[in-house]
Amino acid sequence: MIYRGGRSKTALAMKKETKEYLRQVIQLSIPAVLAQISSIIMQYIDAAMVGSLGATATAAIGLVSSTTWLFGGLCVSAATGFSVQVAQRIGGERDKEARDVLRQAIMCTLLFGAIVSAVGIGISSQLPVWLGGAEEIRRDASRYFLIYACALPAAQMRHTAGSALQCSGDMKVPSRLNIMMCGLDVIFNSLLIFPTRQVSLFGISATVIGAGMGVTGAALGTALAEAVTAVLMLYAVCFRSEKLRLAGSSCWRKRSRRMRPQGELSATVPVMEEKFQLQPKCLRTALRLALPMAFEHTIMCGAHIAETRIVAPLGTVAVAANSLAVTAESLCYMPGSGIGTAATTLVGQSIGAGKPERAKRYANLAVILGAAVMTCTGGLMFLGAPLMFSMLTPDAAIRELGVRVLRIEAFAEPLFAVSIVTTGALRGAGDTLIPSMINLASMWGVRITVASLLAPRLGLAGVWIAMCGELCVRGLMFLVRLLRGKWLEKKIA
Repeated sequence: MIYRGGRSKTALAMKKETKEYLRQVIQLSIPAVLAQISSIIMQYIDAAMVGSLGATATAAIGLVSSTTWLFGGLCVSAATGFSVQVAQRIGGERDKEARDVLRQAIMCTLLFGAIVSAVGIGISSQLPVWLGGAEEIRRDASRYFLIYACALPAAQMRHTAGSALQCSGDMKVPSRLNIMMCGLDVIFNSLLIFPTRQVSLFGISATVIGAGMGVTGAALGTALAEAVTAVLMLYAVCFRSEKLRLAGSSCWRKRSRRMRPQGELSATVPVMEEKFQLQPKCLRTALRLALPMAFEHTIMCGAHIAETRIVAPLGTVAVAANSLAVTAESLCYMPGSGIGTAATTLVGQSIGAGKPERAKRYANLAVILGAAVMTCTGGLMFLGAPLMFSMLTPDAAIRELGVRVLRIEAFAEPLFAVSIVTTGALRGAGDTLIPSMINLASMWGVRITVASLLAPRLGLAGVWIAMCGELCVRGLMFLVRLLRGKWLEKKIA
């Protein structure tokens, strides 16, 4: 039958279905995007707090930022190895198997987090020296990283529990808890960074108690926020999640009543149906998914460290401006990261349900949405760069240089979005090896090579020109991978 306008019933149905898919992408993306934005607002506030202490304090944190990214990335990789399995099992309506995966995830990733933490503690004293940091920032940088390393088990549990909730389709709870963590971080930092002081607001003056710990206080405040959030995230997934809770009506059964001697009440005895037990197949799959990501983070962190060493000789102002510009730019790409998280869930559940075509449509719509959003945020970043830096630092030299390099990066945002969201979609299908190879080839083959050539001639601007070009190349490579469709054959559960 042909309807008015010459469109067939099938075409109308496809259009309606596409709208519904897009609605689901947006519905799942919004909580994740809000959580990411709140996280960036927290980073802005943190950066402003530390920035008020001067360029040296900002440079101390900026020096070790690439290494914190590495350790955080390893924690995310470990969590992803299990969370993708959770998504595909829930998509296939195998909730009990999903809970089995969650149990193993908690045990294995907690152990992994402890090991990574021990490594971080061990290298904290020498790390600033290895990174080529100036003498005046080494002490603060070392203390900051030491405290960060001590908090890694908590960060690992937050990632594990949060990603499991997200892959079960629950975006709201982890998003709310991550937003709460941002608020806690700001409160703890304000109490720990600054000394006791008088604060005036609307003509009212009050004494605010503070520890006056400076950079060390910034690290400790973040660590405390991580610990509180990790406990609440674990509680949410283990006791409150409809599909994944490990205690409650879904996981417990009662033995039949037994006869007791006269005068005694009969009783019921709760017994766990599902046990904490490691399954070799689940662990092998987790390793197969996580190892490429972990290797990618390690090698790319090596690239970031190389980039840090390229920037370090340019001076303290360049190091501080580079660090703050990275923080400022993250406001643009966090919406893409949130949409990528939604894509992981939708694609993973579709693959688990045996519907690859639906997975492909979810992926395509998510990439289009991400590119559109980040094109807009890139434009806002270009126009608002001076305002951003005025909030981050009072140092005029850092502001001027930071605005210049941030505006260079704005032109890469649309294709950067393609790479971020496509990575999330491919991850949901269990395709982690090829994306890792793409990231490595792009980072080392383009960014580091070009940055090392341009930095001596153009300074920090040359480094960011190299970054902009590399992100565009990376986006095009991911777009090719997405459109070829071979990732649809990657079902793992």
